[in-house]
Amino acid sequence: MNQEIKQRAEKLKQEIQKHNYNYYVLDSPTVSDEMWDSLMRELIQLESKYPELYDPNSPTQRVGGEPLKAFKKHTHLIRMASLDDKKTKEDVIEWEKRNKNLLNKDFQYYTEYKYDGLSLALIYENNQLTVAATRGNGKIGENVTENARTIKTIPLVLPSKNDLIKKLKEFNLDHVIQYIEKNNIHKIEIRGEIVLTKKEFIKLNKIQEKENKPIYANPRNVAAGSIRQLNSKITASRKLSFYPWSMITNLGQKTHSEEHLIIEALGFKSNYAINKICNNIQEVFDFYEKINKQRDKLDYEIDGLVVRINNNQDYQELGDVAKGPRGAMAYKFPAKEAVTIVEDIKVQVGRTGILTPVAFLKPVVVGGVTVSRSTLHNKEEIKRLDLKINDTVVLIRSGDVIPKITKVLKEFRTNNAKEFKMPKTCPECNTPVVVEDILVKCPNPSCPARTSQQIKHFISKKGFDMKGVGFKLIEKLLDLGLIVDFSDLFSLTKGDIQPLERQGEKSAENIINAIQNSKKIELSKFIFSLGIPLIGEDASVVISQHLSSKVQSPRDLIKEMRNKSIDYWNSIYDFGHKVSSQIYEYFHNDKNIELLNKLDSHGIKFIQKELSSTKLKNQSFLFTGTLSKSREYYQDIVKDNGGTIKNSIVKDLSYLVVGDSPGSKLEKAKKLNIPIIDENEFLKLVK
Repeated sequence: MNQEIKQRAEKLKQEIQKHNYNYYVLDSPTVSDEMWDSLMRELIQLESKYPELYDPNSPTQRVGGEPLKAFKKHTHLIRMASLDDKKTKEDVIEWEKRNKNLLNKDFQYYTEYKYDGLSLALIYENNQLTVAATRGNGKIGENVTENARTIKTIPLVLPSKNDLIKKLKEFNLDHVIQYIEKNNIHKIEIRGEIVLTKKEFIKLNKIQEKENKPIYANPRNVAAGSIRQLNSKITASRKLSFYPWSMITNLGQKTHSEEHLIIEALGFKSNYAINKICNNIQEVFDFYEKINKQRDKLDYEIDGLVVRINNNQDYQELGDVAKGPRGAMAYKFPAKEAVTIVEDIKVQVGRTGILTPVAFLKPVVVGGVTVSRSTLHNKEEIKRLDLKINDTVVLIRSGDVIPKITKVLKEFRTNNAKEFKMPKTCPECNTPVVVEDILVKCPNPSCPARTSQQIKHFISKKGFDMKGVGFKLIEKLLDLGLIVDFSDLFSLTKGDIQPLERQGEKSAENIINAIQNSKKIELSKFIFSLGIPLIGEDASVVISQHLSSKVQSPRDLIKEMRNKSIDYWNSIYDFGHKVSSQIYEYFHNDKNIELLNKLDSHGIKFIQKELSSTKLKNQSFLFTGTLSKSREYYQDIVKDNGGTIKNSIVKDLSYLVVGDSPGSKLEKAKKLNIPIIDENEFLKLVK
């Protein structure tokens, strides 16, 4: 073990101890929980790898046990669904709008804490606790009944019918009382969250420290591990709490707020007085801001709010989507962070020649995903961050957003930090690079990296869609000199492919057939396959729609494109000068014309795609947000029905179709008074 590792471990301990002091003693946290956990994980890894680093005073953690095979499986009769996450006001507003459109009415909301613990389902038969099961995958969980019985906030026996009715009278729930009196209810299922309060967490870690044992990372991990202990005495010693958030059984409740009152009447610990009934979405936002400011002072950890349509009938009518119910969502608090080390910065060359610096990271889990690299976009981003190789950085990942380095922790910078500079020559072909504003570019059109990427783009599903022609095969063909550009693919024979490693006669035949069968292609796909800078799938469709029906081959395409000026393409609203220039320059470049003529000589022909209908003729669409099916699925419907796809918000856009988390496009569309519809409304247009 070298001195550098010792210094790193010592620095980690100092920083963690400082943050512990701020959090536990001063009650003034200076970093996020995620950052703190990330530092802890790194220290654990070092101390595990190098036992000589052991220090009884080290603030290392011990995470609770993993799910054990000794637990029996339990199948939930009703799936324990998870909730869609919403992270911005815009997300929440769109969620409400979609639900309003479906039922054509306003809603009242029940807003409650989203506990950061472990979900648990409790089943009572004839008032006796018979099963306690974890969520698992939503359908099958683990039976942890013996451990759940040790939790004092979980009743082992529910009140008798008379006692329950007596309590319900205090809540003026007469219709619930009538339902209970008329029906024999033998089974009740309550769902909620197992949590460890911050107070108990602190007590537990004090005991750990007193006994010279490692401290735990956070309350959630202790709760999750404790409920999975084979020895129920260990679970009992942890003093866990159970907070219910749902009752599956029908006892005549008409609203979710009534459900919480019934749960309280059944003898459970309730947060009804803390939760809030909101009469409109603005009240939800106000409650969110209030709790977000207060959450560090709460007795337990929460990571957001659960917002549910209060009326049960409305909630049921809205039904479910793939992940969970439409009538409820998790309004999450700000994004997740982690701390890691930039082990290296390498440059990747794209098909247009742009050199992109990429940070190679020490793998770290952030937002539930192991991240090992993050794009740095360009040289100016590195300068803005003042980032060096071997720096310790804060990595943020919110939802499905690409992980991003947001900050360099300079207090961790050591003497081995190395400055990164963009290369002066292309790392693939050694051609001197050119600088265009903030971008660094390889100008060599024959650069191996560019050629490889271009051919992969050419054969992709959105291009020639050569099924069975994989990227590894392309690399091998280039290495052996069997192809120089994508037109050479059509010259290959079975004899060229068969001698290659792992290629038999049949597979070679299939590859050649796939290449030859791709010669008939839609004009828009052909244009996309050429890899013209700034020209994506949607722009390719627009270009094809501005060409005559006489364009049936690459030679025809050359002739027509040479007769169209930059001003012509610039007159198309979506394009603008940069895009128009790229189109014009591509078809006035001698090397590109030579390539197109080679494709023509190989018999490439353009085919007209048969339309399902012309219902969407002269209408344009843009899709944004998370949809129930892929964006390509809906875009194909538009094209099949004669419509066009836009790649940005423009004045002549016919419709913006939104899913979950639509982002900035929604606000832009509103400002331009562009019609905004959801998936169901879109499908009605083509029915």
